[in-house]
Amino acid sequence: MADVPDGGFQAPLWRAIAVYRIAAVTYATILVIRNVGHYERPVLAWPALALMAGWTVFTTYAYADPARRRRPLFAADLLITIGVLGSSAAIVGRVALEEGRPTLAVAWHVAPVIAWAVAGGRRAGIAAALAMGATDLAVRAHYDQAAFTGTVLMLLAAIAVGYLVRLAEVAQQQLRRATELEAATRERERLARDIHDSVLQVLALVKRRGAGLDGEAGELARLAGEQEAALRNLVAGHAVETTQAGAADLMALLGPFASPTVSIAGPAAPVRVPARSARELTAAVSAALDNVTRHCEPGTKAYVLVEEESGAVTVSVRDEGDGIPAERLAQAESQGRLGVAQSIRGRIADLGGRVRITSAPGDGTEIELTVPIS
Repeated sequence: MADVPDGGFQAPLWRAIAVYRIAAVTYATILVIRNVGHYERPVLAWPALALMAGWTVFTTYAYADPARRRRPLFAADLLITIGVLGSSAAIVGRVALEEGRPTLAVAWHVAPVIAWAVAGGRRAGIAAALAMGATDLAVRAHYDQAAFTGTVLMLLAAIAVGYLVRLAEVAQQQLRRATELEAATRERERLARDIHDSVLQVLALVKRRGAGLDGEAGELARLAGEQEAALRNLVAGHAVETTQAGAADLMALLGPFASPTVSIAGPAAPVRVPARSARELTAAVSAALDNVTRHCEPGTKAYVLVEEESGAVTVSVRDEGDGIPAERLAQAESQGRLGVAQSIRGRIADLGGRVRITSAPGDGTEIELTVPIS
C-alpha cells in the first residue's frame, strides 16, 4: 500500500473514522464493565482497554495530519488491533467466548480495515479485512454462521468504502479539470477582448489601406489579412476539449489553421479521437501546411479535409501548387527534408497509421493521413 497523498476530499473520511473509533472504544468499555466478571483473566482486561483508548487518541491525531499517513502507521494500526483482538482468547477465555461473550475489541477492530480501504482502495481494504477476519475466527474457535458474519461484513465495508473513495477521486479530478477549464475560458475571453481592441484592429487597418497596392505594400496587406483571419478564428472559441476518456476534438485542433489560403472541412459534429492521436495528427497537418508555405508560390490555396470512417480517421491536405516530381519526393524523404520523413510519416507510423502522398508536376500535392481510433 502506497503512502497516502494529501487529498482534500479524504479529510471528512478520516474524521468519520476517528468518530467511529471513539464510539467503538466507548461501547467496548461498557461491555468490558458488564462482562469482566465472566472473564478468565479479568485483571488483564483493563490494560488492554487502556491500550485501545490510548491508541484511539493517538490515531485520531495521527490520521488528521496527511504527512503522517504513511505505511508504518497503517501497519502498526493493523498489528496493534490484531493484537488486542487476539488477546481476547487469553483474557476473555474460550469458555466465555463460546457462551457468546464478545471479544475485547467488539466493533473497534473494524476501524483499521476502513482506514486501509480509504488509504489504498478496495484491494488494501480487502487484505486488511481478511487478516482481521482470520484473527477473529481464530479467537472465537468456532465457525458457525454467526462467526462468519463479522468477517463478511468487514469485507463488504472494505469494498464499499474503497469504491466510494475511487468515485471521490474521479469526482475531484473532474472538478479540478472543470475549474481549470473555466479559468482558461475566462482568460481566453479576456485575451480575446484585448486582441480585438488592439491587434485585430491594426491588422484590419493594414489590410484595408494596402488593398490594391502593388509590390511589398500589397504583399504586406495580404499577410496582414491572413493573420487577421487566423487570429479571429483562434479567439472565436476553438479550444481543445479533452473528455474524461482522454479524447479530443480533432476539428477544434485543426480550426486555428483556417485562413484566407487554408480551408478546413469536415463533419459538423466533433471528431473525437484519442488525445495523443489528435496531437500527432495536428502536428503532421502543420508540417504539411508548412511545406505549402515554404515550397509554393505566395497565396497558394490549401485544403484540409477530415473524414471519420469506421474505426479510423483520415485527414487529407491538398494544395494547388506546382506539385512535386516523384524523384524529388523520394530524395527529400530519404534525406528527411520537406517534413515528410519525420514530421509526417514518423508521427503517423507511431500511431499505427499510414501516409499516402499523391503529387505530379502541375497538379499540386495531396497528403492523406489515416490513423486508427478504435
